[in-house]
Amino acid sequence: MKTQNFGYKKLYIDGQLVDSVSGEREDVICPATGEVIAQVAKAGKEDAEKALVSAQKGFKYWSKLSLAERTKWMLKLRDAILEHEHELRTAMVHEMGKTYAGSQEDIDRLTEALEWYPNAMQNLREEQIPDHDNTHVHKMISQPAGVAVAYLAWNFPLLNVGYKIGPALASGCSLIIKPSGLAPLSAYMVGEILQSINFPAGVVTVLAGPSREVATTLTTSKIPAVLTMIGSTQTGQRVIADSTTSIKKLGMELGGNAPFIVFEDADLETALNLAIGLKFGNTGQICVAANRIFVHKSIYDKFVKEYVKRAAEVKVGFGTKENEDVFMGPLASPGSRERMFEIIDDAVNKGATLEFGGDIPKDLPEGGNWMNPTILSGANMDMELFNQETFGPVAGVMPFETDDEVLELANDTEFGLASYIFTNNHKRIERFTEDLEFGEVQINGVKYAIYLPHGGFKNSGIGHDCSHLALEDYLVKKRVSTAL
Repeated sequence: MKTQNFGYKKLYIDGQLVDSVSGEREDVICPATGEVIAQVAKAGKEDAEKALVSAQKGFKYWSKLSLAERTKWMLKLRDAILEHEHELRTAMVHEMGKTYAGSQEDIDRLTEALEWYPNAMQNLREEQIPDHDNTHVHKMISQPAGVAVAYLAWNFPLLNVGYKIGPALASGCSLIIKPSGLAPLSAYMVGEILQSINFPAGVVTVLAGPSREVATTLTTSKIPAVLTMIGSTQTGQRVIADSTTSIKKLGMELGGNAPFIVFEDADLETALNLAIGLKFGNTGQICVAANRIFVHKSIYDKFVKEYVKRAAEVKVGFGTKENEDVFMGPLASPGSRERMFEIIDDAVNKGATLEFGGDIPKDLPEGGNWMNPTILSGANMDMELFNQETFGPVAGVMPFETDDEVLELANDTEFGLASYIFTNNHKRIERFTEDLEFGEVQINGVKYAIYLPHGGFKNSGIGHDCSHLALEDYLVKKRVSTAL
């Protein structure tokens, strides 16, 4: 099993590729082999401070461009990304274990965002406000908020970039991108692409480094007007606490604990196939993964049997372009795999039955963070498996008897991002649509797209990624009243 070496990648600050002030570099480790596949410049406090000053200048320039001019630059970036698609996809495979087939979604969402958001911005309409006394004309206009800082998770390295760069640039904001230190490679390569097309200086910045130095410097600064992130709830809470040096707009897509509810009248084939895709796709490292699988007791045994059968057919491996039949790669880090085994042990000790997996494939390199897809039956709400976001390929299945019971179980979580139900009972659909405490309710199928809102309730976030609603995170509203 061979890995590719991507060399050394620099920070992208003020339109230039630069070393960090300290000169330090960080190794990027391939989770499939444990080998070093790249080095990136390791940013520190001084680099973050330079980025802020540059982004402030970039905002003054970018916000004054017409939407047509901003669109030209965004489409130029889209075209350049497509020219480098294979290299970017290969980088994602190597930096976080994503399969080559799975990397297509990252490229699609990034390029779609660069195309779609200028149109969405164009379609924003000024709100006219009636004057009750007929003495004035009133309207609300939208303007770019200022410098935005984006903290990104490692699970979808370029999809996450797309979710932020599209609305930020279309709105007229400048954007500082801090990718996760676990998988910064492809984002740094986007910095190289930006430099190669002479993208206006300071409008986009790419840097990664220790949170205590880089993120704290960015978050506590009074320069950013917007803080946006994709990551864990714990990180989001820390960012919110650190942000109070000034009043900033916040947009956060945080953790999830999605219920996946299969009723007795469900299309079982559809539910089973999606239970595989939503639990083991991207090695379960998805915020909208099927985290808690509830199955009506009348079909429970059949579901578990068929679920195990399908899981046994999942091919685990290094999902390079040459290995197109690989469905599940390694976990992103050794610590992630360690946590999976702790979750399994906790569940078994509390009464769950290990139906499949729970082990490491024997025919793959020892240096990789490999794990077989895992299914536990007889799960319950006392288990860590059901109380916390698993973020890995471990599925817990639990039987239920009544609609009231499963609704209470589904809502019994601090999170509220995605939820899935499978039933053909229209009254039940109406009830669960109303009563599920989640930002997304998906019925008898799954769809995500750049034009569909993506956001959560409770500790799952603030605001939305995707759709026209994402623009609101980067815009401020101004009332204009003119006397007649």
